[in-house]
Amino acid sequence: QVQLVESGGGLVQPGGSLRLSCAASGSSFSINLMGWYRQAPGKQRELVATITSSGMTNYADSVKGRFTISNDNAKNTVYLQMNSLNREDTAVYYCYVRDILVRGYWGQGTQVTVSS
Repeated sequence: QVQLVESGGGLVQPGGSLRLSCAASGSSFSINLMGWYRQAPGKQRELVATITSSGMTNYADSVKGRFTISNDNAKNTVYLQMNSLNREDTAVYYCYVRDILVRGYWGQGTQVTVSS
């Protein structure tokens, strides 16, 4: 059973920064994709960023230039550095991983609130 442990959410002022982490464990097969999605109140869950095991990244247009995704394959850990945060970034952020059998797993979510 794959377990995802997220950390790093919290309250930050507009213009501030946060770093999210997500560590995956228990996978019987190699993980080839890790990423972050978010869901704001009253909205659908949306892609934030993903990174493959080879380092290819994909970002939502709304976060390009502000967020950076990175990973540590040896630790099965993915990070999301979020800079220049604004109120529209307020959401629950979910870690997502996918293994080579194309099975996806979700974390429990971590709240990010941008407010003064």
